[in-house]
Amino acid sequence: MARHRSARTVYLVFEAGFGGMTRLMWTTYIVFAVVELRLDPLQLVLLGTVLETSYLLLEIPTGVVADTVSRRLSVQIGVLGCGVAFLVLGLAHGFAGAVVSNVLYGVFATFVSGADVAWLTDEVGEEEARRLYVVGEQAWHIAALFGIVAGVGLAIVDLRLPVIVGAAGIILLALWMIVAMPEEHFTRPERAEGERRTGQLARTLRGGVLEVRRHHVLGLILAVSLLYGMASEGWDRLGDLHILTGMGLDPAAGLPTLIWFGVLEAVSLGLGLGLLVYVKRKVVLQGHAHIARILAGIDGAMFAAVIVFAVTGNLVVALLTSWLVGGLRSVREPIVTAWVNQGLDPATRATVNSMATQVHAVGEASAGPALGVVGNRSVPAALIISGVLRLPALLLYRRAIRRGTVGTATPAEETLELDEGP
Repeated sequence: MARHRSARTVYLVFEAGFGGMTRLMWTTYIVFAVVELRLDPLQLVLLGTVLETSYLLLEIPTGVVADTVSRRLSVQIGVLGCGVAFLVLGLAHGFAGAVVSNVLYGVFATFVSGADVAWLTDEVGEEEARRLYVVGEQAWHIAALFGIVAGVGLAIVDLRLPVIVGAAGIILLALWMIVAMPEEHFTRPERAEGERRTGQLARTLRGGVLEVRRHHVLGLILAVSLLYGMASEGWDRLGDLHILTGMGLDPAAGLPTLIWFGVLEAVSLGLGLGLLVYVKRKVVLQGHAHIARILAGIDGAMFAAVIVFAVTGNLVVALLTSWLVGGLRSVREPIVTAWVNQGLDPATRATVNSMATQVHAVGEASAGPALGVVGNRSVPAALIISGVLRLPALLLYRRAIRRGTVGTATPAEETLELDEGP
């Protein structure tokens, strides 16, 4: 019989294992992409578009499956598939192979997103889950620091090794989760008499859509996720490239460049870890208005940092602002997760979380090609546009603060809101 571990233990091992392995791969990824795969700025961004389009097509369907069949199974399939996708990337020799890898990763990552949060919340409860979002992010960061050191060391030997070793590590993590992951509190929805599986899935999807329509601020949260996706695509694909090519670093310089990126990632993660410790000790992630104020401050600071990063020609200033953006992004993720999951109906929790991830993917996929075209002419210009795209979210935060109620609206309250206006 399988020996299941506690949900808390499995979640923290998953966060630490995935964080360590992915950071092992991505610390020197930009050097691997430029030197080994010979990708230009447009191709780098198009890879992101391919990835987000895969998210877009499958995010909600896989979330519905997690709400209907098994959240544990969905997470296990997703983690194993992500490992295979990264292995394909490590063996690729050009743009085409990288595209295949990104399609596979986009497909399998959708099985994890939404399902992992819904699974954890079912197993430990909403209050404990809010705490574990932050603790899990801390575990991710600590493991990632070790992953950075290992990734740089492996890249010195061969630029492909970090990706291949990281992929193998994620596959092993998935196999462990198949044995260890419990699922004791998930209630599989019953099918109506004569109802087919497809009909049950459709009913779960309708329930998720209704949850969004009835919720006081969930629609605003999804709109913020859309804008954040648009803004983050340029940074994700071109931020490291700007440091690599715009600050006088040589992609083929070997050890010095690899160490630069190791230090860059380590300081960014260290800052993020410090901010997470502060949030865990001092910040109460309860109440839509309160969380919206915190996120408005984070996104406003990120806007300023991205603009300064894009226009500066000074390496020290570029590094400082890059570290600030990385640290703020680290602390933003668990806060947004707590915001999305306040007051959700457990029956559609994975579906609604998948919707949040999907609209983020829509933002990235819609903005990616245009930013790639701009980036081929000027990487700083593309980064400036990415920064400016963050500004409309501040207006949405203001509206969320004015609404400010936790939970879902009753039909009477919905009518009153429509009569009064925003």
